This record gives sequence, C-alpha cells and structure tokens, in this order.
Amino acid sequence: MSRLPALSVLSMALLLSACGGEGDAKQTYGAEPKLPDPQRGLLPSMKIAEPSAWGEQKPTVPQGYSVTAIATDLRIPRQTLVLPNGDIIVAEGRGGSAAKLKPKDVIASSIKAKGNTQVKGGNRLTLLRDADGDGQYELKTVFAENLNAPYGLAFADGKLYVANQDALVRFDYAEGQTKASGAPVKLTDLPAEINHHWTKSLTLSADGRFLYVGIGSNSNITERGMEAEIDRAMVWQIDAQTGAHKPYATGLRNPTALTVQPETGQLWAVVNERDELGPDLVPDYLTSVKEGGFYGWPYSYWGQNVDSRAQPQNPQKVASAIKPDYSLGSHVAALGVDFSVAAMGEQFANGVFVGEHGSWNRPDPVGYKVVFVPFSGGRPAGEPIDFATGFRGDDGKTRGRPVGVTVDPRGALIIADDLANTVWRVTRNR
Repeated sequence: MSRLPALSVLSMALLLSACGGEGDAKQTYGAEPKLPDPQRGLLPSMKIAEPSAWGEQKPTVPQGYSVTAIATDLRIPRQTLVLPNGDIIVAEGRGGSAAKLKPKDVIASSIKAKGNTQVKGGNRLTLLRDADGDGQYELKTVFAENLNAPYGLAFADGKLYVANQDALVRFDYAEGQTKASGAPVKLTDLPAEINHHWTKSLTLSADGRFLYVGIGSNSNITERGMEAEIDRAMVWQIDAQTGAHKPYATGLRNPTALTVQPETGQLWAVVNERDELGPDLVPDYLTSVKEGGFYGWPYSYWGQNVDSRAQPQNPQKVASAIKPDYSLGSHVAALGVDFSVAAMGEQFANGVFVGEHGSWNRPDPVGYKVVFVPFSGGRPAGEPIDFATGFRGDDGKTRGRPVGVTVDPRGALIIADDLANTVWRVTRNR
C-alpha cells in the first residue's frame, strides 16, 4: 500500500478525529470504574504530541523529594534494573515490524511518530554506576550491544536475563562487572512474527525458579485473524534452568510490565487494553495475574463486557473472563510497574509505582506521568497519587514520556524517559 503524503495524512487525521467525540476528561479508577457505552468511528480521536526539550525544567515530584537526571543522551531507554551492588542496567531499543493493514494504520502511525524520539534505538544495555554514593552516576558505559530490541530485565543468582523482542537470553554476571564477559546465551525463542506489540516484559518468581514474560497481541482486535495471535496476548512461565515454557495466563492484550509482590510472591501486571471504542474505553489496568486465568481479550473487556468486533464470538470464554483488580484509566499506556519499599517514605511505602507513557488517541491527553497506587491488605486501595508529573506541560508540550519504573531498595525511584532519552532518579530529601 502506498503511503499518503504527510500533509494529506495530517489533514485526514484531524478531520476524522473530529468524529470521535470529546469524551470525559475525568478518568475513573479503581476496582469498579464507570464504563461508558462504546463509541465507534472511522478513527479514534487523536491529540498530536508536541515534543519539546526539558531545558532547565525537570519533572515535578512531591514536596520533600528531589529529582535528578542521572543519565542523558541515551538511545531510547525502556526498562531499568537495579543490581545488588546498586549499579543500574538500562535496556535501550526500538522494535516491531508490523505491516500497516488499512489507511487508518498509516494515519495513526504518523500521529504517534510525532510524539516519539527520532533517535535510533540502541539495541544495547547501558550500565550506570555511582561509586561514591553521592547520587551522581559518574560512570555510563555500554554493558552489552548488538541485541534485538531489549526490553524486560531480571536478575538472580549471578544471571542477568534480558527479554529481546525475539528471544529470552541471559548473561553470566559477576558483581562489579561493567561489561558482559561474552555473548548472551539463548534460553528460549519468543514469538516475534509481525510483532505489532513487540515489547517483551519480564520478571522472576520470588524463588528465582521461573521467569515470566509478557507477550502482547498482534493487533488491536484480531484484524490479522486469530492465527496471528497464537502464543500472543498472554504471560509465559519459563523454567530459568531449561527454558521450558507454558502459558501462565491468557487474554491479556498487552502486558507491558510485570512484577512480583515481595510479601506474597503474587505476580502482578499492567496491561494496555484495546482501542477504537471511544476516548473513555477501555481502561488500562493493574491486576494480579492468576495461573490459568483468562482476562478477556479479544472477546470481552473488564470482565464480561462483550466486544462484538471479535468474530466469531466465544460466550464460554467471556463467561470465564476475570475482571482486573484496578483501573488506571483509559489510554494512559502504562508501561512500567514496581512495588515500593519503606525507604520511599510513609506515604509511598505500601503500593506500586506505575509509569504512564501517555495517550495519543484522546482529545484530552492523559498519562504522561508516574503514579503511585496505594495498597492495603495486599490489594490496591484508593485513588492513584501523582508522583512524577510535568512530562506533558500546561503549554501542551511533551518533554518526556515515562516507561519503566524501578524501585531502588535503598530509597529511590528510577524512571526511564524514552522521549528525552534520560533516566531520572527520585529520592527523599534527608
């Protein structure tokens, strides 16, 4: 299919987006969000992001906290990992190779590209080190390169695991090492054909025996047919020793980040839901992930709300669909999640931080921030609390887009910003 001229694409996008309705600027959060009726149109409403440099500005953090850029001029930082000695590993890259099926795909791709960095992905891991503990990471060096769109990261028992867009690999790691001692060893291939959703999220079970990999769908709502969705829209459980794997949970359209609750060993995920049902559907969510559970995609959303676009329908699957634990709001594009620790301060000690990359398909942009979801009794409880904001300013300019969030157990939140190509560190003032 030939590409439309840039001006025509933009003009058509603006025209068609006017058909999408204004939507409710107030998102609903929590276990029982208010879901509006679906809206169908030629295209979702689109709000073009206008990137701008941070300059002298920084993200806004709560009173009593400070934020510092600890690494700049990266090549699309996605997820981060704090090693036992305090060094930080940053996965950098850009993946995906999905062909555009319809004119709307060309238009949407053009719109989304305007809100992304123009830097080429690094396909590498970068190591950051603060040797003297003063909060300044004076060493920035390439730990490993020539990877294939690395995203998810995990560490246990002297092994550094990396989820590339096509395979789960591991490096041997010795404490203090600043460069990989050799090429990575492949543990298992991961679904990589088409890769409409290319990111492969990753975490480890509490005992280090199993790895969990989140694999997104190859479409919004099965436009490529169900054959293209084999082994997609699910979480795999992988034996860390042998690479043997099985589906752990299914019906998760795009599980973009995974984490394990320290006290319980329970797996949790943030999931990006489907588009083109209106600006206020469908909520992206935070949920515990139950072994053998089915979470709705493509047949239904938020439990048993049927999506008639998925054909043929499957009433039996709809009836079994698990309702997620917590709505984060529609189209916030949650891409990072991690449980907090007491060292982050009393207000932020019990719960999870969530990195919200931000919407492109609402007339009123949402996301573009890091929020904290408080927990009580091991479950989400209450409204999300803004923790790091200002990535999209009141002037409509977008200076950054949060992706991965990682809690340093010594009392810091590490935020990967893939628009500014920066890693931020938020700490309590002492």
